[in-house]
Amino acid sequence: MTQSSERRPEKPATPFEPLPEWVGPATRLVHADRRAERNAGAVAFPIYQTSTFHFPAEYSEARDGGSVHMYTRHSNPTLDNASAIVAALEGTDGARVFGSGMGALSSVFFTFLRPGDEVVALEDLYGGTLDLLRELLPRYGVTVRWVPWAEATDPGSVVTPRTRLVMVESPTNPLLHVLDLAEWAGAADRVGALLVVDNTFATPINQRPAALGADLVVHSATKYLGGHGDLLAGVVAGPAELLERIDRTHRMLGSVLDPFAGFLLTRGLRTLELRVARQSASGRSVAEALRGHPRVSRVYYPGDGSPQEEEIASRQMAGRGGMVSIVVDGGVDAAHRFLRHLRLVHVATSLGGVESLACIPGETSHRSLSPEELEKRGLDPALVRLSLGVEDPEDLLRDITEALDAA
Repeated sequence: MTQSSERRPEKPATPFEPLPEWVGPATRLVHADRRAERNAGAVAFPIYQTSTFHFPAEYSEARDGGSVHMYTRHSNPTLDNASAIVAALEGTDGARVFGSGMGALSSVFFTFLRPGDEVVALEDLYGGTLDLLRELLPRYGVTVRWVPWAEATDPGSVVTPRTRLVMVESPTNPLLHVLDLAEWAGAADRVGALLVVDNTFATPINQRPAALGADLVVHSATKYLGGHGDLLAGVVAGPAELLERIDRTHRMLGSVLDPFAGFLLTRGLRTLELRVARQSASGRSVAEALRGHPRVSRVYYPGDGSPQEEEIASRQMAGRGGMVSIVVDGGVDAAHRFLRHLRLVHVATSLGGVESLACIPGETSHRSLSPEELEKRGLDPALVRLSLGVEDPEDLLRDITEALDAA
């Protein structure tokens, strides 16, 4: 055999062309970051575990637009790779990863808010978001106008010309209410405000807020996107112009994601669609089974709040997700007994992982709220939030119902 016949064809030096529009979310998760110039042909993107990079002596960040890697607090290929996958899934120009969901949200707030600005925010939000809005932003002269759930169905009446930023979740944490995001986007657009949507519970598999008009989409990537309970991360996805403004704040705050955590995030993203499909199926089966259980006085599940919410969820969401909240009959003592009798479901904070978790929000995520504030927001002391994992659905349902029976 001649030398020329043995030579393999050269690989293209340029990245693959963008994926076709017709490919589904599972394919995007696997192939959105495919490149021909992979180091040593690696299929898994490498970990660039370095704080600094060699760069040309004539390098100018202003001239090159940041295209040359210089320092990991500014950019890192491993982190850029995870960002690209999320952006492909959310359908946005780009995305940025952060050291935590709170780091992502803080960077958004400190980029776009100034003293005298007004934020319109739901009362039904994650406890950490509530703390940031209630305790930190007012120190810098930012006013927060809270919207109780009873008023959340009419965004045009609560978003005014004074509003600079609107902060919502859908489904909400922990009562799983569903908002009409397109309607909220329209109300924000009419006054020139930014709509920021926390999409952690739904994930981009079940809901894409940017396609509904949201300006920025945030995630606690610690949850579903990572999916394995072994990393802390946050994500902001949106248009290039807004992300470029966030970049400078992000660098100053130093809320950078470690490259190894970025590698773990990419690994978790690969199976997001598979996990969310299983978790959504388990969420639905558990919610349906517990509605008639004698030890459960109320079940919260996306779309259950009202016929209007069911119509919104059916139109806006591809699936309802793996979150279910219940009020255990008999008060907080009965809720504690229920938790103690669980065998497969971990009693732990967080959510969205392969393992099922349960916690009492009033004692964990929303523990900074007073009893009066919890009551105002409709958070019963016996409210238990369930995050369904990927275990066999029959096993989960048996564990939960037997624990309720023993409570």
